[in-house]
Amino acid sequence: MAPPRAAAGLGREANGGAAAPPGWVNVPNALTVLRFALVPVFVGFLVTGGAGWRVAAFAVFAVASATDLLDGELARRSGLVTDFGKIADPIADKALTGSALVTLSALGELPWWVTAIIAVREVGVTVLRFWVIRHGIIPASRGGKVKTVLQMTAIGLYVLPIGLAWAKETIMAIAVVVTVVTGADYVARAVRLRRAVPRRRSPEEAARGRAAEAGGGRDGSAR
Repeated sequence: MAPPRAAAGLGREANGGAAAPPGWVNVPNALTVLRFALVPVFVGFLVTGGAGWRVAAFAVFAVASATDLLDGELARRSGLVTDFGKIADPIADKALTGSALVTLSALGELPWWVTAIIAVREVGVTVLRFWVIRHGIIPASRGGKVKTVLQMTAIGLYVLPIGLAWAKETIMAIAVVVTVVTGADYVARAVRLRRAVPRRRSPEEAARGRAAEAGGGRDGSAR
């Protein structure tokens, strides 16, 4: 019997040299789903009130934030990047931060204009991601990663039952500025990508195109 590596190589050769795409059931995607599941738990603890529940809410938020940092990195390193992960991961991020911001504003602890600015930016970036998906993927920028860390740090400070109002407000203000700047950068990169890269055809469109070319070839040979 051929060794595992040799068998894998034979499998790739049988498939025309292309490795089979990873299935969507894997550890990175499980972490993304876990983040979704932790959102209502976090909100429930946060609205219950009391120092103990606030600490519990912070712990849940910290775990969910850790999955945000782990799932993408693990998927890239393990070759487990899937279409599900590409779509679900950013939506899970928005669900976590959005629910935290809305809840804090509803509790009167964070100005609604802060929540509105961040929400508009995050929803806008998600829409842009789908707008350019046929042209390519816009990789996360360093500024985007800094934005995420700042937002999560600021939210964590607001959730914890501690004082330090100046620290909360300062970090949140910086997070808002970086959020707006990185949002504008994302818009610019999306527009450049749309202009520079032709739209990728879907498998159905490609099949129709090949059929049309084959028909044209037959007509030409007949003439």
